[in-house]
Amino acid sequence: MRFIALGDSYTIGESVTELERWPNQLARLLRERGVPAEDPFILARTAWTTDELADAIAAELIRERFDLVSLLVGVNDQYRSRALSSFTTEFKPLLSRAKAFAGRRPSRVIVLSIPDWGATPFAEGRDRALISRETAAYNDSARELVSAAGMRWVDVTESTRRMQDTRSLVAPDGLHPSGAMYRQWAELVLPHALAALTRARTQATPR
Repeated sequence: MRFIALGDSYTIGESVTELERWPNQLARLLRERGVPAEDPFILARTAWTTDELADAIAAELIRERFDLVSLLVGVNDQYRSRALSSFTTEFKPLLSRAKAFAGRRPSRVIVLSIPDWGATPFAEGRDRALISRETAAYNDSARELVSAAGMRWVDVTESTRRMQDTRSLVAPDGLHPSGAMYRQWAELVLPHALAALTRARTQATPR
């Protein structure tokens, strides 16, 4: 099972080890359940916005197709105070690229919601309520597009709000999730991944 994970710092796992990244933890959880999953191919970088991720995808010239595709991006658009309409315009083509990587099968694409970084120690002294509202607006827009495209949506935002009270869920930099937080994300994504792969196997079975 080949898996590509697209995104930003949350996918590349800023401030945690490679093994602690949520896509890597997801692959391990799949293997524990008998799915022969390779370690993910990760195309992500800290601070990437939606348009920067799109540029990177274009530059990579990836021709392969994957059994599973994940997408998590948008927090840096919000951090840079970009308009919601700008995010929506840039996000929609990324869904098309994700679908292409999945062999035009949208059920194999899993999109994660944007975390609420306002709940981290890094946000101390900032307007946490504003960050939360803007993140919610971005997620509402993204979820509508994902639903219309027939893809899978996984809400990790609510879990990230526990970072404000539970320091073990925060990486040493005070901003990004710890490996323990990423484990929770992997567990949230797991049933969607299993459902996508089960459907994929069923579709591939000769009648």
